Amino acid sequence: MTTRPELRDPSTFVPGVVAVALFVVLAAVFVGAGFGDAVGFGDVNITATIGYALLGLLDVAGETAPSSEGFLAAFIIIALLLDAALEGSVLLATRDAEGGDGE
Repeated sequence: MTTRPELRDPSTFVPGVVAVALFVVLAAVFVGAGFGDAVGFGDVNITATIGYALLGLLDVAGETAPSSEGFLAAFIIIALLLDAALEGSVLLATRDAEGGDGE
């Protein structure tokens, strides 16, 4: 039979109050935050610019190409993380195929 949690227990009451207070602070910050108007890139093709930057052909992109170093860095970091996740999943799948804990 399960027992009902007691709210007056200091070991559970204090963390609960802290969690509620943190939620109230974060809710006040997010509700009160103002966002500026959306700023786009105009008629510039960001995908093509990233492709030109990956191949080192930014001279071909022309003068209208925006700076793509930030996009390129994010693209490479995400690619490395996905590669590490894929290799980890293959390692785990191989270990399970051997049976047990790999012994």
